[in-house]
Amino acid sequence: MRKFNAVLSMGILVLFLIHAIAGGFQLAGILSGGSAVMQILAWVMLGMILIHVIIGCKLTVDTLKACKQSGTSYYKENKLFWLRRSSGFAVMIFILFHVLIFLGRNENSVYRLNYFGTLQLISQILLVIAIAVHVLTNIKPLMIAVGTKSYAKILMDILFLLSVVLILSGIAFVIYYLRWNLG
Repeated sequence: MRKFNAVLSMGILVLFLIHAIAGGFQLAGILSGGSAVMQILAWVMLGMILIHVIIGCKLTVDTLKACKQSGTSYYKENKLFWLRRSSGFAVMIFILFHVLIFLGRNENSVYRLNYFGTLQLISQILLVIAIAVHVLTNIKPLMIAVGTKSYAKILMDILFLLSVVLILSGIAFVIYYLRWNLG
């Protein structure tokens, strides 16, 4: 199950990068409208995230059972474990906000976006931060789990790419906010 979850995580990461780059261009006004392919990829990514959440919950329950059986939890020694779990929970909450904000609605065959105000901007910046924490704390074990022999070489490349995409995503949310509220 861990190996499957690792492969699933890699797929989510790839789809996230595509989604963030294309979505950032749309939010900044560089690209107009979303394509059907991008919407399908977003829904596929959401489904993969749900499977990842279910597996993560199962593995967390297994860990808690093992802690209970051993009679000790080693909370202080397992801070990274709990950071990974809590950041994953935060990502889930903010993804829900993201879907609710950008889902939009059809009115008389015209697609309408939901209002994007200060609270929406804050929730999306928090999404970017939560994703950064979650991926940064999980990337090394992910590379090991998928069998990367010299993960240190590509780890920095992945972290750099992710950092650039997350920074640009945050900037795109701010631009979108300004377009909604100043334009």
